[in-house]
Amino acid sequence: MKRIIIDTNYFAAFKKNDAAAVNLLRRADYIAVNTVILGELLAGFRCGSKEKQNRWELDQFLDSPRVEIISVDEETSEFYTQVFYELKQKGRPIPSNDLWLAASALQHGLALATYDGHFSHISGLLLAH
Repeated sequence: MKRIIIDTNYFAAFKKNDAAAVNLLRRADYIAVNTVILGELLAGFRCGSKEKQNRWELDQFLDSPRVEIISVDEETSEFYTQVFYELKQKGRPIPSNDLWLAASALQHGLALATYDGHFSHISGLLLAH
């Protein structure tokens, strides 16, 4: 059973019919979208010229029984703290929204689908392929 959480760039690649993204999302049994990523997507849509179309496509994606929106909570904050500290010690900071995404993945035991290489520096974080 393939259980993943997706990054904003992975959803964008999927919408552009990127073969790797389409293949992985088709094979996934469970796809999580955390509320931080949802915010990034909606903000990007608002700034673009096709907000209505992009929102409709996102709604179609979110309506799948395999997709769930997961919220950031107090437990996620503990994982955030752990990841932040680890990366600070390594001298490898990443954007705060990516910290929240990594924290959600670790909290829920999900593999992260992303095209950002900086996630590879996080101990225990599984990357989806």
